[in-house]
Amino acid sequence: MNSDTIFALSSGRGKAGVAVVRVSGENLRDVAAQMIGRPARPRHAHFVNLHDAAGDLIDQCLILYFPGPHSFTGEDVIEIHCHGAPAVVEKIFSYLSELGGRMATPGEFSRRAFYNNKMDLADVDGLAALLDAQTDAQRRAALRSLSGGDSRVYQSWRTEMIQISAFAAAILDYASDDLPENIGDTLRARTQKLLDEINVAISRYAAARAVRSGFNIVFAGAPNVGKSSLFNKILGTNRAIVSDIAGTTRDVVDAEVDIDGYLVRLLDTAGLRDDTTDAIEQIGIERTRNAMDDADLIIRVYDQSAACSVQSSDNEITVINKSDIHGGVRGADAIYVSAATGAGMDDLMSAVREKIHTALDGRESDVAINARTRRLVADAASDLSAALNAPDWDIFAEHARRAADAIGRILGTITAADVMDATFGQLCLGK
Repeated sequence: MNSDTIFALSSGRGKAGVAVVRVSGENLRDVAAQMIGRPARPRHAHFVNLHDAAGDLIDQCLILYFPGPHSFTGEDVIEIHCHGAPAVVEKIFSYLSELGGRMATPGEFSRRAFYNNKMDLADVDGLAALLDAQTDAQRRAALRSLSGGDSRVYQSWRTEMIQISAFAAAILDYASDDLPENIGDTLRARTQKLLDEINVAISRYAAARAVRSGFNIVFAGAPNVGKSSLFNKILGTNRAIVSDIAGTTRDVVDAEVDIDGYLVRLLDTAGLRDDTTDAIEQIGIERTRNAMDDADLIIRVYDQSAACSVQSSDNEITVINKSDIHGGVRGADAIYVSAATGAGMDDLMSAVREKIHTALDGRESDVAINARTRRLVADAASDLSAALNAPDWDIFAEHARRAADAIGRILGTITAADVMDATFGQLCLGK
């Protein structure tokens, strides 16, 4: 890790009342004193008229100095709170460059925090998730990760794996009289318990993904049954094109909404039919089927009961649209709505909310497995399973050690450059 002085805008770009420029490096006390015009008091907000090297006024700012290691990066950190005009921010960047600093690369502040043992990679994942959070559920999950919740679980698993591996190796090196009674049975029981915990976490990955990335709801059905109308009705805006012409929707149209604190992604799709000869529509139908395969919930839309085929799957809701036009006997297993009049929409939304809460409430494990960590957790589970089936204790110990290494890569205890780059690259410049 280099020791360059780095800087970046930590707040959002564009016109704003206040912008925050963060600076990190070694021995920045004198730099802070130069900005303030007197010795800097640690963790104290100094109101100053910031001047450049030529003596010209840049802006009126608040400047805070955080001496390392008691800072975000573990190095000396300066925060400049200035007015959020782009011209002011650019002038401060020029001033910091003249002082010998350089613009930080994405995630470089967090990378330095990692190298200085202020964060591990699981904490960085939590920070990235928090910066992307759009709903309250995402905020809660991200804060649990950022505050060390995931790290504690991973570290507990890794410690247990290392102990299991050490005891298994000891069986080969020590006489049975020097080892705890029934150590073999004990090690297998501990390994099975650990494997069960990890498998539970893996099984709940879908819920964690839905919270972090969005709960996908797909509107599916034949052409002209009113999928786009229902899609627009829930959104409260005309996002999808509505027409009497069959096959109007050729591609997947998506939009995001917040439902009870959960991020929900609604997907309007091309109508499903087998008799089309239109090549473009056929591509749209194929994309519809792909979206349905990835859906957390499918809303199957029909325009009359006679054509309805009620689904029994837990991730489907059957909806009969155009209830203001078609009468007749109503079945008990479908929801009757009218996108035109709004009739039945409250019933539909209640059913959607029930499906979301059933799928997500309390379904997350104590650790938020994400796309980066899922493979490594699965590798650890595979090695623990192999250990339980090992023909001798030497192979048992090796598989337990490899499982510990996989968890270590999640934390950054054992890592490779490509893992580091993928983790820190998801962050913004000021992080």
